[in-house]
Amino acid sequence: MQKKVTPAPDAAELRRRAEARMARQTKKRRPVACGAKSAADTGRLLHELQVHQIELEMQNAELQESRDRAELLLEKFTDLYDFAPVGYLSLDQQGRILEVNLTGSALFGMERSRLVNRTLHRFVPLAGRTAFMDFLARVFAGPGKQTCETRLMREDGTPFWASLIGSFTNSTAGGSKKMCRMALSDITTFKQAQEAQRLLEALSISHEELKKEIVQRQAVEKELKASEQHQCRLLEKSRRMQEQLRHLSHCILQAREEERKRISRELHDDITQTLVGINVQLETLARNAAINPQALRKRIARTQRLVEKSVNAVHQFAVELRPTSLDDLGLIVTLHAFLNDFMKRTGIRVHFTTFAGVEKLNSDQRTMLYRVTQEALANVAQHANASHVKVTFRKVDNSVRMEICDDGKSFDAEQALNATKYKRLGLLGMRERVEMFGGVFSVKSAPGQGTTIQAQIPFHNGVKESLRS
Repeated sequence: MQKKVTPAPDAAELRRRAEARMARQTKKRRPVACGAKSAADTGRLLHELQVHQIELEMQNAELQESRDRAELLLEKFTDLYDFAPVGYLSLDQQGRILEVNLTGSALFGMERSRLVNRTLHRFVPLAGRTAFMDFLARVFAGPGKQTCETRLMREDGTPFWASLIGSFTNSTAGGSKKMCRMALSDITTFKQAQEAQRLLEALSISHEELKKEIVQRQAVEKELKASEQHQCRLLEKSRRMQEQLRHLSHCILQAREEERKRISRELHDDITQTLVGINVQLETLARNAAINPQALRKRIARTQRLVEKSVNAVHQFAVELRPTSLDDLGLIVTLHAFLNDFMKRTGIRVHFTTFAGVEKLNSDQRTMLYRVTQEALANVAQHANASHVKVTFRKVDNSVRMEICDDGKSFDAEQALNATKYKRLGLLGMRERVEMFGGVFSVKSAPGQGTTIQAQIPFHNGVKESLRS
């Protein structure tokens, strides 16, 4: 802690204090006998001399005390200057070192005596020397502190980062030479910490980017795996569809051949025999025309019945191949006729519900719905053992939905749709017909609930392939 300096007393105060001390000393002395006048003069002179001597002694004591205090302060300032945690330098305008503390000389790795009178820029690498000279010029340009960070070289060539803070001053001897004070700090550790922080931030950014890339790659890998699984499912589905298509083609060829056999057999067994009977009757009529008119009329009637039977058979063939009423009268009338005939042949009751808008479907779509109804009811008659069937057409959004529900036996619909061993087209053929028109086909069958076949097709949709009956 710095000692408080007492200000020097003025002359009057010093005089007062000297006289007070003189008075104390006079009381201890004996009076000297002499003449009255001379004694008074001598006494005054002696008093003045003694007071002046005391003043000098007091001033000398105070000067000695001030000197001791100044030396103490100088010693403290020297300690603070030399052992400060930063280096202090005094530079002239050319950058020559005029003064430096011990810390500064230690930073450069040189003794103070060898460092004085050297130019500071010689310790600056060539790459940063221009910037340092600009900094020095700014310091001498005017008042205020200037800062600079640069690399410096120690005497042994070891580089270190330094922070310089300079300020201009004119406190040289005589004030004729410009100089500046400069504080020098080693910030190598700080720079290393900054570089480490920068690297850490760069590593952190790289780490985050790497994490994002890992997440993206995992997502891509997951998508690829899902895509691979989807492709496998599609491949399996394609394989099954190829097998079903192959089976369907085989069934179509077989069904066509069987239909041709049936038609050929029907023509041979029914139409041909009827026509042969008509021919025999006509020959008989030709021979017996003039003999027995009554018998002739009976034979003509029998021949007419045979002709009528042939016409009915040919008409039945035509209806089975394609009912003309489907094009002439529409789907609703044709289905009514077909369902009535179905009830007569099978004894199964059928409830039919529809709406007039179904006739807006094009010819191919109406034919498809008719064929699906035919095939569905054929399956009901052959396999379901049902007593009641409901056939329903209704509008759903911009499409037509057909439902055929029976109260018969149930079966495994999935297995039936994916089967490749049945000789008849069945459900697979119905599904193919519906999907040709961009429709959706489904089958539901459950024990005690019968079977429901559903087909839904849009009103206006491009047909993939025209359905030929």
